[in-house]
Amino acid sequence: MAARDILHKMKEKVGFGSDPDSGKGKSKMSKHITHGFHLVKGRSYHAMEDYLVARFKQIDNNELGLFAIFDGHAGHNVPNYLQSHLFDNILKEPDFWKEPVNSVKKAYSITDSSILEKSGELGRGGSTAVTAILINGQKLIVANIGDSRAVLSKKGVAKQLSVDHEPITEHEDIKNRGGFVSRFPGDVPRVDGRLAVSRAFGDKSLKKHLSSEPHVTVEKINDDAEFVILASDGLWKVMSNQEAVNTIKDIKDARSSAKRLTEEAVNRKSSDDISCIVVKLQ
Repeated sequence: MAARDILHKMKEKVGFGSDPDSGKGKSKMSKHITHGFHLVKGRSYHAMEDYLVARFKQIDNNELGLFAIFDGHAGHNVPNYLQSHLFDNILKEPDFWKEPVNSVKKAYSITDSSILEKSGELGRGGSTAVTAILINGQKLIVANIGDSRAVLSKKGVAKQLSVDHEPITEHEDIKNRGGFVSRFPGDVPRVDGRLAVSRAFGDKSLKKHLSSEPHVTVEKINDDAEFVILASDGLWKVMSNQEAVNTIKDIKDARSSAKRLTEEAVNRKSSDDISCIVVKLQ
C-alpha cells in the first residue's frame, strides 16, 4: 500500500477524510454511537468564519463526546480561539461531574472574559456557540449563546434543545443595559444597529449591551433518542427543525447525514457559512 493511501486510512480512522471540511468518528464505549460533520463556505467575500469540534475524549472511566459549532462574525479569530479553549475550560471546572450546568455557565463566563482581555490580539469580532457534551452515551448537556442550534430527534420528532437568542425577544434586557434594538425596513433586528444576536462571545465594543450567559439544558438519552443535529444558522435560516430531521432520518451514516443537510441548505439558497454535526445515537 502506498504511503499516501496509508495516511488516508489513518485520517479516516481518527475521523478525518481527505476533505478537511468533512469528517467522522465513533465512540469506543458505545460502538453504535457515531458522529459526522461537514462545513460549506458561504457566498460572502470574507474567509470562512465557522469552526467546530467533534471528538470523543476519555477521562478516567468516563467517555465524553465533545461537539460544538462556533459561528464567528467580524473575523474568524474568536471562533478559532473557542475551538481550542472552551471545552478545556469546561472540563477544568472542579464541580463539572456534580454540577455540570453551573460548571458550563462558569466556563462560558471565564472564556468570554479571556476573549475580551485578548481583544488586542483576537480583534473586535465575536462568535455564537452551541456545545453538546455526551456523557457515557447516557446524558447530554447542551449549552448555547446566539442562534446556532441543537436539535434532537426522538422517534422521528424534532425537539429543540437550545434557545435562539434574538434581539427582538431580549430587547428589554438590552435596553436595561443601555443599548437599543434597531428595526430598519428590509433588515433583521440588531443590537445597537449592528449585531443580529443578543448573546455572543467577544464583541468588546458591544459587550455592555450583550450577554454571554448560555442557555443550558440536560437531556437524558433514552431508547427513543435517534440522533442530534448541531448546526450554524446558515442551516436553520432555510430549514425548520422537523425538516432537518426528516431530511436525514433514513440515512444511517453520520457524515453522510451532515453532508446531506448542508447540501439541502445550499439548494435552498442559503448564502451563509454552513457547519453541521450529526451524532447518531443508535
